[in-house]
Amino acid sequence: MLDIFDILGPVMIGPSSSHTAGAARIGCMARSLLGAPPVRAAIHLYGSFAETGPGHGTDRALVGGLLGMKPDDPRLPFAFDEAKKAGLSYTIDEIHLRDAHPNTAVVEAWSADGKTLVMQASSLGGGRIMVNKLDGIDVNFTGMYNTLVIRNEDASGTVAAVTSILSQLRINVANMSRHKRGGDALMVIETDQHLKPHQVAFLSELPGILSMTYYDKEEDEDVSGFDEGDL
Repeated sequence: MLDIFDILGPVMIGPSSSHTAGAARIGCMARSLLGAPPVRAAIHLYGSFAETGPGHGTDRALVGGLLGMKPDDPRLPFAFDEAKKAGLSYTIDEIHLRDAHPNTAVVEAWSADGKTLVMQASSLGGGRIMVNKLDGIDVNFTGMYNTLVIRNEDASGTVAAVTSILSQLRINVANMSRHKRGGDALMVIETDQHLKPHQVAFLSELPGILSMTYYDKEEDEDVSGFDEGDL
C-alpha cells in the first residue's frame, strides 16, 4: 500500500526527489556515519546520477548533504559556495559499478580528526535511500530507523552484550544484520526509539567494540547529560 509520502514525495528543494532529495540524504548519511564534519570528500557517481545528475543538482545535493543540509534546505543550490565557506574540499567524478542501482553514489569522506568512511548508497525514489556498502562490506539499511553501525571484534558475547544493554534501555531492535570480514565484524542495528548521545557513548565502551557511529533520524537530538537511571 502506498502512503502519502509515496504519492506526494518529500518536502525538498527540487527538481527531482531521486536525484536531489535522495542525493542530499545520501550526503547526510555519510556525514552521520563518518561521525564528524568532513573536511575532504571524493564523490563518485554511477548510472543516471552520472549521466543526468549535474542537470538535476545531484552533485550540489550530495555536497550539501555532507555539510549537513536536509533536502528542504534553501542553501542546497549554493552548496558549492557553502563548501568553500566551511572548508570542505571535494572532487566529483564517474564510477563504473556492477549490479548497482542506476542512482548510486560512492562517497569517500575524511574528517579533521582522522576518521574515514567509504559508503555506497542508492536513491530509490521519493527521497528514500538504501546504503549498500560500508568500507567495502555489504550492508542493507535505509535510514528510516535510528541506526547503530558497530565495528567489533568477532568474539562470542559481543552481540548479546549490545542487545542486552539496548533491552535494559527499553530500546526495541527493529532490524539487525551482522557481517564478518577477517577477525572483525560489523553490526547494523536499526531501532524504533531514539538513543541519547550518552547511551551511544556507553555502548561504545563495551568490551570488544572497536568503533561505533549512530545515524539519528530524529529532528532534535537530546543532548542531556549522563543519567544512571537511564541504564
